[in-house]
Amino acid sequence: MVKEIAIRTTGLTKQFERHVAVNDVDLEIQTGEVYGLIGPNGAGKTTLIRMLATAEEPTTGEIYINGDRLQRDQSNLKLKRRLGYLPDDYPLYEDLTVWDYLDYFARLYRLQGKHRIQRLHEVLELIQLGNKRHSMISTLSRGMKQRLSLARTIIHEPILLLLDEPVSGLDPIARMQFREIIKALQEAGMTILISSHVLSDLAELCTSVGIMELGFLVESSSLKHLYQRLSRQQILISTLGNIDILVSELKNNPLVEEWEVIPSTNNVRVNFSGKPEDSADLLRSLVSAGIPLTEFHCTQEDLETIFLKLGHKQAS
Repeated sequence: MVKEIAIRTTGLTKQFERHVAVNDVDLEIQTGEVYGLIGPNGAGKTTLIRMLATAEEPTTGEIYINGDRLQRDQSNLKLKRRLGYLPDDYPLYEDLTVWDYLDYFARLYRLQGKHRIQRLHEVLELIQLGNKRHSMISTLSRGMKQRLSLARTIIHEPILLLLDEPVSGLDPIARMQFREIIKALQEAGMTILISSHVLSDLAELCTSVGIMELGFLVESSSLKHLYQRLSRQQILISTLGNIDILVSELKNNPLVEEWEVIPSTNNVRVNFSGKPEDSADLLRSLVSAGIPLTEFHCTQEDLETIFLKLGHKQAS
């Protein structure tokens, strides 16, 4: 079954005087995806998200949300109400309670009567702040405040969520709580575009990623295809015996591309171009050669390594 396209841009460009912040971006994000946008500071991520959220006017190019063209004028207000946008620096009203703050935004979105009250309870439960609904916002931790900002963004049940650096500055536990909420929103059918510098979070959350460099979208694919294409398999091998004998055996295997002896250990890190069954054959051959192995651990290069490799290619 062919999935619908939640976001499509064609030739999307934003120029500030002589600086081109976003350069001719053609982007497609399928309905129900969590799409991670990564890149260094100044790559154009925030400007791209702001254009999708109608907070910034494109210089040229077009944006389509669920097939409908997005305009900044008053012609498609209904479509804009289906967007949820969380910028990286949105202020909270510290002198309000959690309930009053959310209720204020629910009223702005014209949620009414029992439905509004029910939605407030639903969202507070989702973001795990039900027991804090009468607390002043000024008393909340940073992680709680960020979850409350997310609650304000989803109170009107948007179909598309745009999150700009939502875990910036959060501790590991707060990031984990935020990730769980994002997963729940995806399971509920929401399409989510999220930018972050914490690539381990994106690797755990995302179905697809886009990599931006100097305003260009240099890579856009599913995480699975990105790993298949650009992530090398690595094997960590440890031995109780002579490390030189292990290295000598590894040299005989044509699928071993590179190896690195980890200093002050009896460990070797191997870049391996074979399939899982080839890894099994390598392990069998090392055992048959009488090498006393204590570890044989297969991994793949992570998203951060792929990103750094791609960035290096762009620079060279």
